Amino acid sequence: MKRKIIRIDEEKCNGCGLCAAACHEGAIGMIGGKAKLLREDYCDGLGDCLPACPTGAITFEERQAPAYDEAAVQAAKRAKAAAAGAEGPAPAAKPLPCGCPGTAAGALHRAPAAETDRPSSASADPADTGSELVQWPVQIKLVPERAPFFDGAHLLVAADCTAFACGDFHRRFIRRRVTLIGCPKLDEGDYAEKLTRILAANDIRSLTVVRMEVPCCGGIESAAKRALQASGKFIPWQVYTLSRDGRILED
Repeated sequence: MKRKIIRIDEEKCNGCGLCAAACHEGAIGMIGGKAKLLREDYCDGLGDCLPACPTGAITFEERQAPAYDEAAVQAAKRAKAAAAGAEGPAPAAKPLPCGCPGTAAGALHRAPAAETDRPSSASADPADTGSELVQWPVQIKLVPERAPFFDGAHLLVAADCTAFACGDFHRRFIRRRVTLIGCPKLDEGDYAEKLTRILAANDIRSLTVVRMEVPCCGGIESAAKRALQASGKFIPWQVYTLSRDGRILED
Protein backbone atom coordinates (compact mmCIF):
# COMPACT_ATOMS: atom_id res chain seq x y z
CA MET A 1 0.00 0.00 0.00
CA LYS A 2 1.04 3.61 -0.49
CA ARG A 3 1.23 5.57 2.73
CA LYS A 4 3.13 8.22 4.68
CA ILE A 5 6.27 6.92 6.33
CA ILE A 6 9.51 8.40 7.64
CA ARG A 7 12.73 8.73 5.66
CA ILE A 8 16.14 9.04 7.37
CA ASP A 9 18.93 10.93 5.59
CA GLU A 10 22.15 9.22 6.72
CA GLU A 11 24.22 12.16 5.50
CA LYS A 12 22.54 14.44 8.02
CA CYS A 13 22.27 11.89 10.85
CA ASN A 14 24.80 12.58 13.64
CA GLY A 15 24.11 9.32 15.46
CA CYS A 16 22.69 10.93 18.61
CA GLY A 17 20.01 8.24 19.02
CA LEU A 18 17.29 10.68 20.07
CA CYS A 19 14.92 9.52 17.33
CA ALA A 20 15.23 5.89 18.42
CA ALA A 21 14.41 6.91 22.00
CA ALA A 22 11.41 8.95 20.80
CA CYS A 23 9.99 6.13 18.67
CA HIS A 24 7.53 4.37 20.99
CA GLU A 25 6.89 1.63 18.43
CA GLY A 26 10.53 0.50 18.19
CA ALA A 27 10.69 1.10 14.42
CA ILE A 28 14.02 2.96 14.60
CA GLY A 29 17.34 1.55 15.76
CA MET A 30 21.01 2.51 15.68
CA ILE A 31 23.29 0.58 13.34
CA GLY A 32 26.88 1.57 12.70
CA GLY A 33 26.38 4.88 14.49
CA LYS A 34 23.45 5.88 12.27
CA ALA A 35 19.70 5.79 12.74
CA LYS A 36 17.89 3.18 10.63
CA LEU A 37 14.24 2.37 10.00
CA LEU A 38 14.36 -1.25 11.10
CA ARG A 39 10.72 -2.20 10.60
CA GLU A 40 8.48 -0.33 8.16
CA ASP A 41 5.41 -2.08 9.58
CA TYR A 42 6.29 -0.66 13.04
CA CYS A 43 6.24 2.95 11.76
CA ASP A 44 2.81 4.50 12.40
CA GLY A 45 3.58 7.59 10.32
CA LEU A 46 2.75 10.02 13.16
CA GLY A 47 6.30 11.33 13.37
CA ASP A 48 7.12 11.47 17.10
CA CYS A 49 10.73 11.11 15.98
CA LEU A 50 10.76 14.27 13.81
CA PRO A 51 11.00 16.93 16.53
CA ALA A 52 13.57 14.83 18.40
CA CYS A 53 16.09 15.03 15.54
CA PRO A 54 18.47 18.00 16.00
CA THR A 55 19.83 17.86 12.44
CA GLY A 56 16.64 17.61 10.37
CA ALA A 57 17.66 14.16 9.10
CA ILE A 58 14.11 12.75 9.38
CA THR A 59 11.33 13.71 6.99
CA PHE A 60 8.07 12.20 5.76
CA GLU A 61 7.62 10.65 2.35
CA GLU A 62 4.69 8.92 0.70
CA ARG A 63 5.62 5.60 -0.86
CA GLN A 64 4.83 1.90 -1.05
CA ALA A 65 5.26 0.35 2.39
CA PRO A 66 3.65 -2.36 4.53
CA ALA A 67 0.68 -1.23 6.59
CA TYR A 68 1.30 -0.27 10.20
CA ASP A 69 0.94 -3.43 12.30
CA GLU A 70 -0.15 -2.35 15.77
CA ALA A 71 -0.62 -5.92 16.95
CA ALA A 72 3.00 -6.75 16.07
CA VAL A 73 4.21 -3.60 17.83
CA GLN A 74 2.32 -4.45 21.02
CA ALA A 75 3.56 -8.05 20.90
CA ALA A 76 7.16 -6.82 20.55
CA LYS A 77 6.68 -4.48 23.51
CA ARG A 78 5.32 -7.32 25.69
CA ALA A 79 8.21 -9.57 24.70
CA LYS A 80 10.72 -6.85 25.50
CA ALA A 81 9.09 -6.16 28.88
CA ALA A 82 9.06 -9.88 29.71
CA ALA A 83 12.72 -10.25 28.78
CA ALA A 84 13.63 -7.24 30.90
CA GLY A 85 11.73 -8.71 33.87
CA ALA A 86 13.52 -12.04 33.52
CA GLU A 87 16.90 -10.32 33.46
CA GLY A 88 16.24 -8.38 36.66
CA PRO A 89 16.48 -4.61 37.18
CA ALA A 90 17.42 -2.66 34.08
CA PRO A 91 21.00 -1.36 34.02
CA ALA A 92 21.64 2.35 34.14
CA ALA A 93 20.96 4.02 30.82
CA LYS A 94 24.00 4.49 28.64
CA PRO A 95 24.79 8.03 27.55
CA LEU A 96 23.58 8.94 24.08
CA PRO A 97 26.23 8.68 21.35
CA CYS A 98 26.10 12.44 20.80
CA GLY A 99 26.67 13.10 24.51
CA CYS A 100 23.96 15.78 24.43
CA PRO A 101 20.46 14.72 25.54
CA GLY A 102 19.67 18.43 25.84
CA THR A 103 19.13 18.59 22.07
CA ALA A 104 15.87 16.62 22.35
CA ALA A 105 13.14 18.87 20.93
CA GLY A 106 9.81 19.37 22.61
CA ALA A 107 7.12 21.83 23.63
CA LEU A 108 6.92 23.33 27.13
CA HIS A 109 3.31 23.75 28.29
CA ARG A 110 2.57 26.81 30.39
CA ALA A 111 -0.57 28.52 31.67
CA PRO A 112 -1.63 31.37 29.36
CA ALA A 113 -0.46 34.84 30.36
CA ALA A 114 -2.98 37.65 30.67
CA GLU A 115 -0.83 40.58 29.59
CA THR A 116 -0.22 41.78 26.05
CA ASP A 117 2.90 40.56 24.30
CA ARG A 118 3.68 43.93 22.72
CA PRO A 119 7.28 44.91 23.65
CA SER A 120 7.57 48.15 25.58
CA SER A 121 10.06 50.04 27.69
CA ALA A 122 7.83 49.89 30.78
CA SER A 123 9.13 48.06 33.84
CA ALA A 124 7.80 44.57 34.45
CA ASP A 125 5.84 43.64 37.54
CA PRO A 126 8.51 42.35 40.00
CA ALA A 127 6.21 39.42 40.79
CA ASP A 128 6.10 38.38 37.14
CA THR A 129 9.22 36.21 37.20
CA GLY A 130 7.97 33.05 35.53
CA SER A 131 9.59 31.69 32.40
CA GLU A 132 7.71 32.26 29.12
CA LEU A 133 9.77 29.76 27.09
CA VAL A 134 7.48 27.44 25.11
CA GLN A 135 9.93 25.04 23.43
CA TRP A 136 13.34 23.35 23.58
CA PRO A 137 16.03 23.56 22.27
CA VAL A 138 16.53 27.28 21.67
CA GLN A 139 19.97 27.45 20.06
CA ILE A 140 19.70 28.08 16.31
CA LYS A 141 22.32 25.45 15.57
CA LEU A 142 20.49 22.76 17.57
CA VAL A 143 16.80 23.35 16.84
CA PRO A 144 15.29 20.95 14.26
CA GLU A 145 14.20 22.56 11.01
CA ARG A 146 10.72 21.01 11.30
CA ALA A 147 8.94 20.66 14.64
CA PRO A 148 5.30 20.83 15.77
CA PHE A 149 5.99 23.97 17.81
CA PHE A 150 6.77 25.88 14.58
CA ASP A 151 3.22 25.41 13.26
CA GLY A 152 1.54 28.83 13.32
CA ALA A 153 4.36 30.23 15.44
CA HIS A 154 5.42 33.81 15.99
CA LEU A 155 9.20 33.44 15.79
CA LEU A 156 11.77 35.29 17.89
CA VAL A 157 15.39 35.30 16.72
CA ALA A 158 17.57 36.90 19.39
CA ALA A 159 21.23 37.47 20.06
CA ASP A 160 22.01 35.51 23.20
CA CYS A 161 23.31 38.56 25.13
CA THR A 162 19.94 40.33 24.85
CA ALA A 163 18.29 38.23 27.55
CA PHE A 164 21.03 39.20 30.01
CA ALA A 165 20.90 42.90 29.18
CA CYS A 166 17.10 43.13 29.47
CA GLY A 167 15.75 42.18 32.89
CA ASP A 168 12.20 41.45 31.73
CA PHE A 169 13.16 39.85 28.42
CA HIS A 170 10.68 36.99 28.87
CA ARG A 171 7.68 39.28 29.29
CA ARG A 172 8.74 41.71 26.56
CA PHE A 173 9.88 39.31 23.88
CA ILE A 174 9.63 35.57 24.61
CA ARG A 175 5.95 35.56 25.63
CA ARG A 176 3.82 33.77 23.01
CA ARG A 177 6.79 33.28 20.69
CA VAL A 178 9.02 30.38 19.70
CA THR A 179 12.53 31.48 20.63
CA LEU A 180 15.80 30.93 18.76
CA ILE A 181 19.08 32.35 20.03
CA GLY A 182 22.61 32.61 18.72
CA CYS A 183 25.79 34.67 18.66
CA PRO A 184 27.09 35.48 15.17
CA LYS A 185 30.51 36.33 16.57
CA LEU A 186 31.05 33.06 18.43
CA ASP A 187 29.15 30.47 16.36
CA GLU A 188 30.75 29.11 13.23
CA GLY A 189 28.98 29.59 9.92
CA ASP A 190 26.05 31.76 8.92
CA TYR A 191 22.53 31.42 10.33
CA ALA A 192 20.82 32.52 7.11
CA GLU A 193 20.74 29.06 5.49
CA LYS A 194 19.23 27.34 8.56
CA LEU A 195 16.72 30.14 9.13
CA THR A 196 15.71 30.03 5.47
CA ARG A 197 14.87 26.33 5.75
CA ILE A 198 12.87 26.91 8.93
CA LEU A 199 10.87 29.75 7.38
CA ALA A 200 10.29 27.85 4.13
CA ALA A 201 9.24 24.57 5.75
CA ASN A 202 6.90 25.87 8.46
CA ASP A 203 3.87 28.12 8.89
CA ILE A 204 5.63 31.02 10.59
CA ARG A 205 3.23 33.93 11.25
CA SER A 206 5.72 36.67 12.16
CA LEU A 207 9.41 37.23 12.82
CA THR A 208 10.87 39.39 15.57
CA VAL A 209 14.62 39.99 15.75
CA VAL A 210 16.27 41.30 18.93
CA ARG A 211 19.92 42.32 18.84
CA MET A 212 22.38 44.34 20.87
CA GLU A 213 23.68 47.74 19.80
CA VAL A 214 27.22 46.38 19.29
CA PRO A 215 28.27 46.06 15.61
CA CYS A 216 28.91 42.29 15.67
CA CYS A 217 25.23 41.75 16.52
CA GLY A 218 24.37 43.03 13.06
CA GLY A 219 25.15 39.53 11.82
CA ILE A 220 22.02 38.04 13.36
CA GLU A 221 19.84 40.81 11.91
CA SER A 222 21.43 40.37 8.49
CA ALA A 223 20.96 36.59 8.57
CA ALA A 224 17.26 36.95 9.44
CA LYS A 225 16.66 39.47 6.64
CA ARG A 226 18.41 37.31 4.06
CA ALA A 227 16.47 34.24 5.25
CA LEU A 228 13.19 36.09 4.81
CA GLN A 229 14.12 37.04 1.25
CA ALA A 230 15.37 33.56 0.36
CA SER A 231 12.31 31.83 1.82
CA GLY A 232 10.08 33.47 -0.79
CA LYS A 233 7.42 34.18 1.84
CA PHE A 234 5.82 37.43 2.94
CA ILE A 235 6.08 37.37 6.74
CA PRO A 236 5.63 40.45 8.96
CA TRP A 237 8.91 41.21 10.72
CA GLN A 238 10.41 43.72 13.11
CA VAL A 239 13.85 44.41 14.59
CA TYR A 240 14.53 45.69 18.11
CA THR A 241 17.97 46.95 19.13
CA LEU A 242 18.89 46.97 22.83
CA SER A 243 21.47 49.14 24.53
CA ARG A 244 23.91 47.47 26.90
CA ASP A 245 21.77 48.66 29.84
CA GLY A 246 18.68 46.98 28.37
CA ARG A 247 16.86 49.96 26.84
CA ILE A 248 15.10 49.62 23.47
CA LEU A 249 16.82 52.05 21.12
CA GLU A 250 14.67 53.98 18.71
CA ASP A 251 15.67 54.13 15.03
